[in-house]
Amino acid sequence: MKYYFAPLEGITGYIFRNTYQEYFGGIDTYFSPFLGPNRDGGLRSGEINDILPEHNSGVRLVPQILTNDAAAFETVADRLREYGYEEINLNLGCPSGTVVAKKKGAGFLAEAELLERFLDDIFARCRLRISIKTRIGMNSPEEFPALLELFNRYPVSELIVHPRVQTDFYKNQPNWDAFACAVDGAKMPVCYNGDLFTTEDIRRFAAQFPTVQTIMLGRGLLSNPGLAAQAEGHAPIEKKRLYDFHNTLLERYQEVLSGQRNVLFKMKELWVYLGFLFENHEKYAKKIRKAQTLAAYRKAVDDLFAERELLRESAFTG
Repeated sequence: MKYYFAPLEGITGYIFRNTYQEYFGGIDTYFSPFLGPNRDGGLRSGEINDILPEHNSGVRLVPQILTNDAAAFETVADRLREYGYEEINLNLGCPSGTVVAKKKGAGFLAEAELLERFLDDIFARCRLRISIKTRIGMNSPEEFPALLELFNRYPVSELIVHPRVQTDFYKNQPNWDAFACAVDGAKMPVCYNGDLFTTEDIRRFAAQFPTVQTIMLGRGLLSNPGLAAQAEGHAPIEKKRLYDFHNTLLERYQEVLSGQRNVLFKMKELWVYLGFLFENHEKYAKKIRKAQTLAAYRKAVDDLFAERELLRESAFTG
């Protein structure tokens, strides 16, 4: 099985990606948090910084683009090609209300004619391979067959399917029946994404879809960084490796971010997920969440590592 690391805005930037790869590996491809170009195709400095080749030399990165403007998409694609990238990913899956209101992400799925014109333009002009990450519709899984038929008209390099509709956000169970339609009907390779948090989840998926060779993990890897390797038969991660990973990540954020507050914000976002890998972690997670200084944060984390053992599987459930 090949494993992709899903993009999670605010967490899986280049510092995290490189540090994760150094300590855990096992990931075939990382996807950047989405780039949101303006009408002229311009990007924010932080977005550019995140996808610079020199910041991603140790990983295979596919930049992800969120837009409904074909010209802006093509401008960004040209820039990424100059950086040496050969593939980009179109985000048709983001369920955020502010994104959907602008007819982007999963909101673009409800605009069939606009989406078709957009795909016509980008596939006619873009000189990079284009993969698509999509949900199965805005409101109903019944929208998916028509979307799949549309995607099949283009040379999509890969279709990454998160089988929820936009209105599900991250609630309800992923719709494996809809995903089966993609497996049976897609003309391009298909990758699965959605709620695989344990090795048993991955085994159950693989048993039901034996022809699918690629899965994208996101929250599952944040709640258990060893999940991909463990699913391939390796032992669960050891506490010392996780502790060293944490400390290296913290040091690297301190080197590039200004002020304790920004560093704390980055690290606390990770603990929303990572705490579930420890037994009886709740009181420690609360102290981590309430820490206002790096000293208080470090003590809370050190106490957690000293006083609690790692679970074999994360208790995170979404």
